[in-house]
Amino acid sequence: MGALFPGFGAGESTDWEATNEILGDRCCRGGGRAMKRLVVVADDSLIVEAIRIGFRTSGEFKLLGHANGRKTSARTIVDAAPDVVLVDDMDHSELAVSLIRAIKEQNDAITVLVLSIRMDPEWLDQVFDAGASGAISKAIQPAALSTLVRETLDGHVIHIGSRPSAAARDERLRVAAEDCPLTTREVEILQLVAAGSTNGEIARRLWVTEQTVKFHLSNIYRKLEVANRTQAGHYAHLNGLVAEAKQAPPALKIVAAS
Repeated sequence: MGALFPGFGAGESTDWEATNEILGDRCCRGGGRAMKRLVVVADDSLIVEAIRIGFRTSGEFKLLGHANGRKTSARTIVDAAPDVVLVDDMDHSELAVSLIRAIKEQNDAITVLVLSIRMDPEWLDQVFDAGASGAISKAIQPAALSTLVRETLDGHVIHIGSRPSAAARDERLRVAAEDCPLTTREVEILQLVAAGSTNGEIARRLWVTEQTVKFHLSNIYRKLEVANRTQAGHYAHLNGLVAEAKQAPPALKIVAAS
C-alpha cells in the first residue's frame, strides 16, 4: 500500500462544503466509542479525498465538511462544532498557521492536527505555537491516519518540539534580565548559583574573590527578598534567567504513551 498522499495534482475546492458523512461502516453505538466530528481544511479537493480513503475503515469519525483553507474563515469552521480539524500545510503557508491560531482562539477545545509533506522543524514550531496538537506526515500509510488522530484525541500522543534557536534563547534571557532588579554582575552570579556552582567556583569563573561573591549574594538576597541560594536559584528558574544546557537539540518526534 502506498503513501497516503502520493503525487497528486491540483484539484478544485469550494470555500466550504458540508457533508455530514460517516467515515466507515462500523458506527459506534451503546457502550462503544463516541463518534468524533471531523472537519478537513485543504486547498485541494484531492487531499480531501485522500483523507476519506485514510479514514474509510475506521467507523469512528463523522466528516462534517471540508473547507478551502485559503478562503474559509475560522468562524465557519468553528461554527460546524468539530472535535478535530485536520489542516493541510498548504505548502507551509502562513495562512495555515494563522488559521490554526484563529481556530484555537475562538474555541480552544477543538483539537487541531496538521498534515505536512515536509516535517520542517522551524515551520512546525510555528504550527505548535499557534495551537496545533500534532503533525502527521503525508508519507504515512493510509490505514495509520485514523489511528494517529484517535490516539492524539485520547491523549496518548505527545509532541516534543525542537529547542529554540540560540538567538531566541539569548533574546529571552536578555529580556528577563532587563526586567530583573539586579545589576548585570548580580544576574551573572545568580545564573551560576542556579546552575549549582559553589562560591569558590563562581569566584574562579569570574576572576574575583569569594568575599566579593558573598557580597553580591547578600545584595541579591535582599533585592529578591529571598533567604538563601536555594530560593535565589528557584527565582532564577521561575523568571527565565537560566540559560539552557548546551546539547544537541532533540529531533521532532511523536511519542506514544504505554
